Amino acid sequence: MKEHAQKAAEFIRDEARTDWHDEALWFVRARRDKASHGIPEWEQLRELASAVKDNVLAHLDQYLEQFEAKAIQNGAHVHWAADADEHNRIVHGILERHEVQRIVKSKSMLTEECRLNEYLIGRGVEVVDTDLGERIIQLREEPPSHIVMPAIHLKKEEVGELFHEKLHTQKGATDPQYLTEAARQHLRQKFLGAQAAITGVNFAIAETGGVVVCTNEGNADMGVHLAPVQIHCMGIEKVIPRAEHLGIFTRLLARSATGQPATIYTSHYHRPRPGSEMHIVIVDNGRTAQLGRADFRNSLKCIRCGACMNTCPIYRRSGGHSYGYTVPGPIGSILTPGLDLKKYSGLPFASTLCGSCSDVCPVKINIHEQLYRWRQVIAEAGHLPPAKKQGMKWAGKVLGRPGWYHIAGKAARWALRWLPRPFIYNRFNEWGKDRELPGPPKESFKEWYRRRKET
Repeated sequence: MKEHAQKAAEFIRDEARTDWHDEALWFVRARRDKASHGIPEWEQLRELASAVKDNVLAHLDQYLEQFEAKAIQNGAHVHWAADADEHNRIVHGILERHEVQRIVKSKSMLTEECRLNEYLIGRGVEVVDTDLGERIIQLREEPPSHIVMPAIHLKKEEVGELFHEKLHTQKGATDPQYLTEAARQHLRQKFLGAQAAITGVNFAIAETGGVVVCTNEGNADMGVHLAPVQIHCMGIEKVIPRAEHLGIFTRLLARSATGQPATIYTSHYHRPRPGSEMHIVIVDNGRTAQLGRADFRNSLKCIRCGACMNTCPIYRRSGGHSYGYTVPGPIGSILTPGLDLKKYSGLPFASTLCGSCSDVCPVKINIHEQLYRWRQVIAEAGHLPPAKKQGMKWAGKVLGRPGWYHIAGKAARWALRWLPRPFIYNRFNEWGKDRELPGPPKESFKEWYRRRKET
């Protein structure tokens, strides 16, 4: 797998796209700020949401059992999956029993995480993602680059070309309204012909046994209401204790994600319609292991709003695909190392540790602190690249000895001032490959302080 830095370098080569991507996400971040400032009790809501999630994580087993009992009482079928493979087998088993060949699916990061589409398509099932952004990237045969705006890395001209090729729209068409209408007509036939509908789950309420799905397009409702079989796939962390807690999260979710007061559709599913079936698949897939890590368990509070991505200076200028996992950005960088520490050891370093991600998180996850802690874990496990390991070793020696530090600083200032440029800017200077080093000061702080003290 390519390192994040390599993939980011590929994305950044297109400077115009990089700038546009950066500006588009910062626009969403600004909308979030405006929306949050409109609620005087915003910080209290964040505190409440964080406290509810703390309670859930402390009693997760009890809430999940309560949710299962209520859901079964409502007439739903509840399934438990230890990992992605079991999740996929369960879903396929349900479809197989009903001889389903065509399904529609609303946005679900869990099914992306489990690679459900690939699994079902490989077994002869037609899978159609019905969220517009998800459908676009499905037609492009690529993963989402953002958990809320999966096609944010694409421009309308690229979507126009794609729709001309796949949906036979007018060549060169770029009008968003025209392209959206073309997608609507295309998807309507898929909805009408679907034999089953799959959705993700934003919240599962232990008290009622119901699941809540938040969308802006109504595609989850369209699928569930038309298909005789409905399947809701959720991670174990999506449960909340009572229905009265839902209002806290729905006030935070859309404002944090896109700056809206609420998602257009907040759909509640409690029981199947007469003559149909409702299935809920509850998935672990590494979450219990994360729950057991004291330094990282807070990451399970995440409500998948994407606010940390919209504010992150690294994500905004490197694109979601550079992270190599379903959930990119700051939150993804603290979730993925627990799945495969060696494979994803570079992700916690894809951060400035500026703390902006933690500042905007609606459930107050200490994201930047966890990123820093993962760096320590990775270093202790011996997964640092050799060059970085040696660099850190020598930096530690220099920084730990005042005399060495003084000599090194003096030598660096002299070199920057007098050595020819090729001696400074070469293949060994990673920093200097893409940016200028700051000009050397006339004297160090120590020298300045000593002189000032003497005079």
